Amino acid sequence: MSDPAKVRRHAERVRELVASVVRSQIKDPRLGMITITDARITGDLRDATVFYTVLGDAAAQAGTAAALESAKGMLRSTVGKALGLRHSPTLTFVLDDVQDQVKHIDDLLVQARTADAEVQRIAARADYAGEAQPYRLDEDGEEDGDAEARDDDETPPRGGDTR
Repeated sequence: MSDPAKVRRHAERVRELVASVVRSQIKDPRLGMITITDARITGDLRDATVFYTVLGDAAAQAGTAAALESAKGMLRSTVGKALGLRHSPTLTFVLDDVQDQVKHIDDLLVQARTADAEVQRIAARADYAGEAQPYRLDEDGEEDGDAEARDDDETPPRGGDTR
């Protein structure tokens, strides 16, 4: 296993190299508006996964995937030469669907806000389940337990002992 810092440096270099080659050397007409978002490489530096996004619909994504698959050999040889490793890492391209996940999360947040607003609207019209004052009051307006406690405090002690 290699040093984690070395693995991160190589992964970043793979991302930069693939982005550069895709921009300058691949002339495939199926290749759409592509952005290389990330690259990850295994600890033994033999397998690299490259994440990309494509601007457009499913047809553009499928065309870009096919173009990357056909250019995989050239990309692998370029990356292998530039990294100077004993073995060139195999490249796997994965469509990064972050934008779809962001849209889904935004939709869920909108649903949650709508549900919260509905709960607030219902709560504003709500009444108590019972009476507004659920405790019984004496004729003096004091609660039952308070009147007995005050009567006990005011009575003098019995007997001659007043310590």
